[in-house]
Amino acid sequence: MLLGGSRIEYVRIMRDLREDADKTQQEIADYLGTSQTMYARYERGANELPIHHLIKLCDYYHVSADYFLGLTKKQS
Repeated sequence: MLLGGSRIEYVRIMRDLREDADKTQQEIADYLGTSQTMYARYERGANELPIHHLIKLCDYYHVSADYFLGLTKKQS
């Protein structure tokens, strides 16, 4: 479990950010340089999101890592 957050929290935020940006899992997977299947596993919480993907997603969505991980409600 994350300090102040949880795996469930960050996977929900990851999905919400993608949906709010009107992006498909395939589009985000392409941005990350991974497969849609692997990205879907990250979004379900079946696989841990690698730190290099976390950094890229925070940059892509213009949010802080604390927000992405559910540690704060403030986006940046």
